[in-house]
Amino acid sequence: MKKLTQEIISGRRLTRKDDCTFFAAICLEELCQGADELRKTLCGERIDLCSIINGKSGRCSEDCKFCAQSSHFHTSIEKYGLLDTNTILADCKKHADKGVHRYSIVTAGRELNKEDLKQVCDTYKKMRNECAIHLCASHGLLKEEAFMALKESGVSMYHENIETSKRNFPNICTTHTYEDKINSIKSAQKIGLKVCSGGIIGMGETFEDRLDMAFSLAELGIESIPINALMPIKGTAYEHLTPLTEDEILRTIAMFRFINPTANIRLAAGRNLMQDSGKNAFLAGANATITGDFLTTSGNNIDQDKEMLTQMGFEI
Repeated sequence: MKKLTQEIISGRRLTRKDDCTFFAAICLEELCQGADELRKTLCGERIDLCSIINGKSGRCSEDCKFCAQSSHFHTSIEKYGLLDTNTILADCKKHADKGVHRYSIVTAGRELNKEDLKQVCDTYKKMRNECAIHLCASHGLLKEEAFMALKESGVSMYHENIETSKRNFPNICTTHTYEDKINSIKSAQKIGLKVCSGGIIGMGETFEDRLDMAFSLAELGIESIPINALMPIKGTAYEHLTPLTEDEILRTIAMFRFINPTANIRLAAGRNLMQDSGKNAFLAGANATITGDFLTTSGNNIDQDKEMLTQMGFEI
C-alpha cells in the first residue's frame, strides 16, 4: 500500500488494465491511511464546501429506483414548480455569507423546458452579480445550447451523476441510459463547463461495479466526485435495502481517491450513516462535502461542519 501510494504521488495512474480487486479486501486502515496521504500531498488541506437548493420538486418522468422525486413512486415528498428568483437568491446569499464555496440549483425532471431554462438563467445571472460564490447547476440531460446558456449566465460547473457502473445502470433506471448520461457530460465539457459527477453506493451493486464507476469518472476527467450512500426512502423501489456500514463507505471513498487522486472526492447523502457525520471519511480521502442547514442526510449544519473540519486541520 505504501509503495502504491508513493507511485501515485510520483505520477502513476491506475487504469482498467491494472488488477484492482485488492481494494475490496486489503486492510481498511492501511487503505485509508494511503488515501489520506494522497489527499494531503496532491490536493492539500483545503476543503471544498457546496450547498444546493431543491429548485423544482417531484413529478419527475424518470424511473430511477432510488429517487423520491420520481412520479413512478408514491412518496411523501413535497411537489412544487420552479422556485422564484428572489427565493433562490436569498438562499444563495445566506450560504455565501456562511462561507460556502459553491451553490447549485437542482431541479427534478429529465430536463428543463425553454421557459424554466430562461428563468433559471435569469436567476443565475442575479446570483453571479450579487453573491460571492461559485455557481453550479443540476438540471438533467441538457443539450449543448442549454449548457451554453447556463455558462453565459455565470455557471462554472455542471452536475450529472453517472450513478453506478455501465453494467449495473439498466438495473436502476430504464427511462434513460448510461450513454445519455455520458453524452450530457461530454456536451457540458465541450463548451467549457467543469463537471461534477459521481454516484450512489448501496443499491445492490458489486464492488466491481464501484471500481468501474471510479474508472469511468477518471476517464472522463471529472474534477468533483460526489459519493452518496443510499438512504432507503419509503415508497421507492429501494425502500427495503439495508444501508451500508461505515467500513463499506470508507473503503469505497478510499478506493475512489486512489483511482482519482487529484479530484475533489465529495461526501453527499449518507453522512449520518457514519459516526460524527462522516469525520473518518475526511481521513480516508474525502476533501469536499455538500453542507447546508436544510440537510437531513449529513447530520451537521454548516457551522458544525466548519468547526469540525477546522479542528481536523482543514482550511475553509
